[in-house]
Amino acid sequence: MIAQEVATKYASALFAAVKERGLVDETFTQFQDLRKVMKTEKNILKLLSGPMLSQKEKIELVGKLFGEGMNRLNIEFLSVLIRKHRINYLPEVIDELEYLIEMEKGISRATLITATRSNPEDDRALIAKLEAKSGTKVMLEKKVDPSIIGGAIVILRNEIIDGSIRHSLDQLEEKLSRIRVH
Repeated sequence: MIAQEVATKYASALFAAVKERGLVDETFTQFQDLRKVMKTEKNILKLLSGPMLSQKEKIELVGKLFGEGMNRLNIEFLSVLIRKHRINYLPEVIDELEYLIEMEKGISRATLITATRSNPEDDRALIAKLEAKSGTKVMLEKKVDPSIIGGAIVILRNEIIDGSIRHSLDQLEEKLSRIRVH
């Protein structure tokens, strides 16, 4: 809960600043690149949020690591996160920032989880329905999870539509457990 609140607060502030300066696309690209770096170099976030370096050393490290590939505003933003002891929320801030920028561009992300691979025709139909519902262009991410047995789970921002067989079976089990037999 706190992670989402922190992410919303800081991402909204950065988004407003980059929008005002016309740096939305540049910032979007730079933070996507930063996310990739954090995935490959998993210790960077630990180093920036941990006690091994002083605050000054952390800010200097951010400048050295990202100064060439990021504009000054984004470097300063990362420095603020360090000074406010919020750098450990950086992944959530990036997620929220990407969401705000995509909404500005009229794009929504949705996740489709199925037990087996979905077919392209069904994907197109789902995308059309989600676009009609959200009023945005939908980018669909697909995942396969055999544990749902069948059906599908669709996640669009904070809304989850669970049409999986696993979910139906769990609901049935719950209903049956409430029945008293004499």
